[in-house]
Amino acid sequence: MSAFRRPLVPAALFALPLVAGLLAATASPAGAATLPGPRPTPALTCRGAGVDPGARVRYRSEILIDAPLSTVWKLQTDVERWPAWQAPVTTAERLDRGPLRPGSAFRWSVPVPPNPTPATSLEITSTVEQLRRHSCLRWTGPATGEGLRIDGVHVWNFTRTPHGVRVTTEETHTGPQVDADVPAATAILRQGLEGWLKDLKTAAESRAHERS
Repeated sequence: MSAFRRPLVPAALFALPLVAGLLAATASPAGAATLPGPRPTPALTCRGAGVDPGARVRYRSEILIDAPLSTVWKLQTDVERWPAWQAPVTTAERLDRGPLRPGSAFRWSVPVPPNPTPATSLEITSTVEQLRRHSCLRWTGPATGEGLRIDGVHVWNFTRTPHGVRVTTEETHTGPQVDADVPAATAILRQGLEGWLKDLKTAAESRAHERS
């Protein structure tokens, strides 16, 4: 699961009717040739496993970070310190000890402001399924709140480049509430992932600057 950014719309949003214009296909003029669309980008994977192929809510994004890979990796895998650099994460705790590894689990929470339902908290329990040090992470797990459940699969790739570390992430969500309004749920997921990447970049580059 990604960290939701304010303004976050809770379960009430997912019950809103779908906007027909977002889902309507563009009709081709009669007799016009149909050109092939762009080839789909292969899903991110970690040790051969990727996001949920059947999920309708999915988003992928990336960012270039001017910091050592070790710094970026440390920030991302030191789960209990997420609240120090991600404002939307209010709590984070490991459910096991030692370095993050396959089988590691952690519980974290983000606030859901009133809109229009009463404010609540979304609790996420994530389990690391695949990990390759300094290369990739994949975790799965549910996010639950009052009247809301989302099952997420989240994959991260970390790649050294001549200009820094390229961090690429892809996440899918499934559940009755998100499936009820796919465009809105995808917009919220996009906001969360892009915010996470920006926070990771800010924290990593700040830490690298302090050490230089």
